[in-house]
Amino acid sequence: MIHLAKELAGQFREVHLTGDWVSTTSLKTQLEDLTWQQATNRIGAHNTIAALAFHLNYYIAGIIQVLQGGPLDIHDRYSFDAPAIRSAEDWDLLRSKLWADAEQFAALVEAMPASDLHLPFADEKYGSNYRNINAMIQHIYYHLGQITLLKKLVIQPL
Repeated sequence: MIHLAKELAGQFREVHLTGDWVSTTSLKTQLEDLTWQQATNRIGAHNTIAALAFHLNYYIAGIIQVLQGGPLDIHDRYSFDAPAIRSAEDWDLLRSKLWADAEQFAALVEAMPASDLHLPFADEKYGSNYRNINAMIQHIYYHLGQITLLKKLVIQPL
């Protein structure tokens, strides 16, 4: 019998940390070899790669808080308020937080009883835990595509 929470945790780890059969890459793979200068290079009016990484982690950290029984206190209007990345150390700190929070998120999902997946996420108006976990996986795939394209433009400009 499939344990849905473990499946979701596995999908999250694949897109975030390890790559999978769908995309053959992961967020970690795309970010780990970028310098801080590349990550902060703005192409036209697009977000930087660093801003997208912060944005993803903003939501992951907010969902972790809810999964640990805390309040939902993240807001879309703050999701791109990334601190300035001005050095390799700043970039390393952001990525380290991203990987640590990703593993914590996956572990919390993996440990979730299947019956909790259908419970409301923070408030009934936000849907179920399942809906929000699945949406986070889709959100990462969406921005992973952007990051992959931006990385190509940063490394080999047209």
